[in-house]
Amino acid sequence: MKIIDGKKAWQTRWDLLLRYRTIEIIALWEGRLTTNHLCDTFGIGRQQASKDINTYNYDCAPGNLEYDKTLKGYKPSKAFKPVYTSGNADEYLHLLNRNDDLSQTFSALPLSTANTEVINAPARKLAPALIRNIVQAARQCRRIDVDYVSLVNPDHEGRVIVPHTLVFTGLRWHVRGWCEKNSEYRDFVLSRFRGIPELMDLSGHTVAEDMDWHTDVEVRLVPNPELNKAQRQVVAEDYGMLDNKLAITTRGPLVQYLLQELRVEPNARDMSARSQPIVVSNRKEISRWLFA
Repeated sequence: MKIIDGKKAWQTRWDLLLRYRTIEIIALWEGRLTTNHLCDTFGIGRQQASKDINTYNYDCAPGNLEYDKTLKGYKPSKAFKPVYTSGNADEYLHLLNRNDDLSQTFSALPLSTANTEVINAPARKLAPALIRNIVQAARQCRRIDVDYVSLVNPDHEGRVIVPHTLVFTGLRWHVRGWCEKNSEYRDFVLSRFRGIPELMDLSGHTVAEDMDWHTDVEVRLVPNPELNKAQRQVVAEDYGMLDNKLAITTRGPLVQYLLQELRVEPNARDMSARSQPIVVSNRKEISRWLFA
């Protein structure tokens, strides 16, 4: 690994990185890793799987794994320290989710995992050509001519925008970019584009000029005051709070999406604990980032 512009740059091939991550995740969260995990997931032979495990344990993360004859597999050692993961449970749960997605698409692959079930939101139908042109425009800072619909204007409305970033809010994808009609940076839901955007010339409205996008905002959350002390402690543990407080920093334009993902409605009149177990404690400070 080397450092480029302050960021980690892995010199390991992408396919090996994925296998090392899987080794680390399975060993840590299931407590037993065998060559079958790699053989079944990546379609590689037992010899290659064994080589990957040994390379991981002796070269990449020395001493992270130890072989247990009783388990007939590897388990994390007492000195285990994540190298290719952050060590968060979400990484394991997302791995199960990805395996579930692949198993539904490729039913013949032995990827399904027992004892888990994932609820997926309905997929938005997006044309490949739509995404290709948006991504190309974002990378090259080009204007695109699009047809767009909204709840305010359900009929097709032509717009010229300069996209710079695709954003997933937890439920749907949108693209952020400069809107020439409104002369400001805005968010556009991908599923509301109609037809294929027309690539145009270069634009001077780059992501660097989107000052809101580069503004970090701290959202502070606390258990709902209507809860009693014991209930507040339960909620605090649910969200990993310290001293019944949780601070999350995000980009200004993403504040509302973050709250939606957390099921927090800062403008709601009904602040009952049943509807909102957590609430925003610094609403005034983040008010400019909230939707009207």
